[in-house]
Amino acid sequence: MTIFGTRPEAIKMAPIIKEIESDPDVASVVVVTGQHRKMLQQVLDIFNIQPDHDLKIMGKNQTLSDITNRVILGLDPILNDVRPDLVLVHGDTTTTMAASLSAFYHRIPVGHVEAGLRTWDKYSPYPEEMNRMLTDDIADLYFAPTALSRDNLLQEHHPESGIFITGNTAIDAMRYTVREGYRHDVLAQIPEGHRFILLTMHRRENQGQPMRETFKAIREVVEARSDLDVVYPVHLSPRVQDIAHESFDGVRGVHLIDPLNVVDFHGLAARSYFIMTDSGGVQEEAPSLNKPVLVLRDSTERPEGVDAGTLKVIGTDEQAVKAAMLELLNDPQEYRAMAEAKNPYGDGHAAERIVAICKNHALQQLRHAAK
Repeated sequence: MTIFGTRPEAIKMAPIIKEIESDPDVASVVVVTGQHRKMLQQVLDIFNIQPDHDLKIMGKNQTLSDITNRVILGLDPILNDVRPDLVLVHGDTTTTMAASLSAFYHRIPVGHVEAGLRTWDKYSPYPEEMNRMLTDDIADLYFAPTALSRDNLLQEHHPESGIFITGNTAIDAMRYTVREGYRHDVLAQIPEGHRFILLTMHRRENQGQPMRETFKAIREVVEARSDLDVVYPVHLSPRVQDIAHESFDGVRGVHLIDPLNVVDFHGLAARSYFIMTDSGGVQEEAPSLNKPVLVLRDSTERPEGVDAGTLKVIGTDEQAVKAAMLELLNDPQEYRAMAEAKNPYGDGHAAERIVAICKNHALQQLRHAAK
């Protein structure tokens, strides 16, 4: 059983689901919580995934407590009825943490895809850091994307026998989504010869003053350069929408567009000059496209990208953001160093490894039960 509820989870779980569906020995049961609704449905449609169960938990102004309660209560009858051999969850969402806890209450083993990422600060990112730590405390199988993620798990005394380095399924997903000859309406609005920056920013800890400072820096750089544009797919959160429009309405060269499905996002990312983001998944995807990434956070749970040179953590201070942008725009050598650095997040075959490990685990459990 795979359980997920947000757009990023769906993108990264989709290759696993497709791999399970292609295996005659494994039955797939897909459960979505609907923590996100519209953005989640886009991914399901693109990958042609039909959920077996949909909790439809999304509500207006939902809190973390609302999500946690609805996921646990919604999963209770499904887990009682289906009794899967293994529950697979992904990453660090509240759906992931609550689904893991629900599976534990039903004594069902949990496999954690993208296990072991850490900032070691439980409030950054919030609530994701604590969600993934709690999920790893519950999990039985740990699918670590990198050696550093494995080492983090070992440092916390998780059993080595259950930890597997698989690469990140975000790279697998790009085999389905990156397409030649991609077109989007916003590209027609960018004059020939202009470079454009792809921007995403939405995290809870950045909403408010950090976002305003970042946007002020971006606005000043764009206004000072007549050959530069910014494309910003604005998150549906009302707080993010308000600050984005307050900061950018009427600014030449800044294109505020609706949230993108995964094909559109990867298509625009591939054509951008560089990317500015506070998203975790984008930090993994962009290096596969040879795009430098400026991380709009004070820390990252993906330091492998920093070490490899594909990412630079710049925070949200106005002057720091402005300086980092200008360095990439003005220094071709710095740009090449970041763009050509090796992607540390995998080879596009993580889903195959994960499903093979899950099958082996299930067979071992069956043999143990038969003794």
